[in-house]
Amino acid sequence: MSGQRKEDWRTLGGIKVPKISGPDESGKPPYTRGIHEGMYRSRLWTMRQYAGFSSAEETNERFKLLLERGQKGLSVAFDLPTQLGLDADDDMSEGEVGKVGVSISSLDDMRNLLSGIPLDKVSTSMTINAPAMVLLAMYVVVAEENGVSSNMIRGTIQNDILKEYIARGTHIFPPKESMRLITDIFEYCSKQIPQWNTISISGYHIREAGSTAVQEVAFTIANALEYVEAAINSGLDIDTFAPRISFFFNCHNDFFEEASKFRAARKLWHDLIKKRYNPKDPKSTMLRFHTQVAGVSLTAQQPLNNIARVTIQALAAVCGGTQSLHTNSYDEALGLPTEESATVALRTQQIIAEESGVANTVDPLGGSHFVEMLTTEIYDKSLRKIKEIEEMGGAMRAIEAGFQQREIHETAWDHLTKVENGERKIVGINHGVLEEEDMPPLLKPDPELGNKQRKKLQNLRKQRDTIRAENSLTDITNAARCGENLFPLVIAALKNDCTLGEIINAMKKEFGTYMAPSGF
Repeated sequence: MSGQRKEDWRTLGGIKVPKISGPDESGKPPYTRGIHEGMYRSRLWTMRQYAGFSSAEETNERFKLLLERGQKGLSVAFDLPTQLGLDADDDMSEGEVGKVGVSISSLDDMRNLLSGIPLDKVSTSMTINAPAMVLLAMYVVVAEENGVSSNMIRGTIQNDILKEYIARGTHIFPPKESMRLITDIFEYCSKQIPQWNTISISGYHIREAGSTAVQEVAFTIANALEYVEAAINSGLDIDTFAPRISFFFNCHNDFFEEASKFRAARKLWHDLIKKRYNPKDPKSTMLRFHTQVAGVSLTAQQPLNNIARVTIQALAAVCGGTQSLHTNSYDEALGLPTEESATVALRTQQIIAEESGVANTVDPLGGSHFVEMLTTEIYDKSLRKIKEIEEMGGAMRAIEAGFQQREIHETAWDHLTKVENGERKIVGINHGVLEEEDMPPLLKPDPELGNKQRKKLQNLRKQRDTIRAENSLTDITNAARCGENLFPLVIAALKNDCTLGEIINAMKKEFGTYMAPSGF
């Protein structure tokens, strides 16, 4: 969030704007109306544009451009090999290096990614899951090299493996071992990296896969409860990790449903955590969340129409009380965002913040009969769905049985059927269709990046102390076997010039890999 805001709040016509309408207060349990008393009157949400493409150097240039133009936080998109814990020179990485995000295989790549970025002033979100520990460890080492201690850095790792089994598929290890890594991160960060959000439990990808708003809330919170149980079972106290739990939600096209969804999710999380664990720290029951507008709603046809879609979705997220926001670029259905489209996306947030008036009062839709009805409906239906999952033995058991996967597939099929038969209209797809000849200019990743990264890794392995590197990897395998926290050993391995893929392979020797059951 940005700095202090003004005190006198008025409409364009000069009418005084109250802090909040109605008798209910914000910043107090159950937080339906917001987790902060003044919300955006005190500080705006963090404008955190998701960026990452091709090389670390090119992504660094984009980060600096966005920061110069008013962005307040970084959000890193990694390429597919990095998400799967593969080095860029792995045979499995062929043809995918730098295609959908930035390629990070070594500590040197992370140095280049963050070069010149003030890590003591900028918070960084990293959308990384299975290898999250390694990428966060890289960030820690680079920060320390730049004189920023680990207790000063701020940001978030997604680190949400359960939704990978449900909706994305970029898992590496079996569920039990994946949960072990997550609790190791919780424990280490609670002591060493206290300002870092150690998990961002994601409904975004669940929604992108085709779920409804209710399913998004229910499946996400059910996953969150599974993480809480795993952490407590590992010996952690609720108040040592729950205040650093954050969430990541989608914001789709149905404006009022989406704004109500966020209000319902806040109350639901508070009620469940309070009832089950009775934490002493109020922050343990606060649902803090980042929002990204719906990528799946963007169309390759008439791409400039996507600016309107993004604006509606972003406005709903702000009216729903998000803590940070990413607005998609209008050309993302065609390729990676260009400098122009990324700037338009950022300006969309700035216009909402400074010109629309929706940030001038807390929970501007609160009290609307329609919004309050939707909030209650989403709360009740999500709670019933969570209880259904818990009757199966919790989120993990339900995932193993394919419950969430089947529900999402059925919902996605129903939506597609309605679009194809014209019952639900999508402008440019089945309504307002035009013949198009010209497409906007597209950003193309460097086709030689794979070869460049391969050469860099070859040089790294030639120049490092091989014995020290191999000993570090052996230490990781042994710790994976005996239950020792892996985070300090990963940091040591990186300092000995071990690569992402090597560290993950050292874990694989003990943890194995996981293939999801077929048929879901």
